[in-house]
Amino acid sequence: MEFRAEARFMRVSPQKARLVLDLIKGRRVEDALNTLTFTKKRVAPVVEKLLRSAVENVNYLNSEKGADVDVDNLYVKRAIANDGPRMKRIRPAPMGRAFRYVRRIAHIEIALAERGRDGKAELATVVGAETAGEKAPVKKTAGKKASPKKKTAGKKKAVGAKK
Repeated sequence: MEFRAEARFMRVSPQKARLVLDLIKGRRVEDALNTLTFTKKRVAPVVEKLLRSAVENVNYLNSEKGADVDVDNLYVKRAIANDGPRMKRIRPAPMGRAFRYVRRIAHIEIALAERGRDGKAELATVVGAETAGEKAPVKKTAGKKASPKKKTAGKKKAVGAKK
């Protein structure tokens, strides 16, 4: 099962937010919180608050909805920062001109999941995927032969070139 928390319209560029999110991907929640506490990036407290919100979503589902989730086995399954709307701004430039620049906004999403009983992450199965023992049949084209490609030898002459 997956538990999400999302922070939208954060005033940080998605590229800078991804630097912090890459630090916590795949880590246990306790390790991720510890990492975010000591990260010296401006977006780190925002991501930490978002991660705590995702853990509280798990606690809520445990108490209110009756879901059986062990909070100690949670890990950060997915942490992404997407583009939000961009704010166009103008900066004064020399000789009465103006330069345009863009203030970027990010939508940050964190998804937590519970590790399996053996300590490994539970993998999602893809419908229609092949198993190790079975292979998909190979299609053969009947009666069609591939035509040989023409090879051009030498240099091509330029149109209108003098000799």
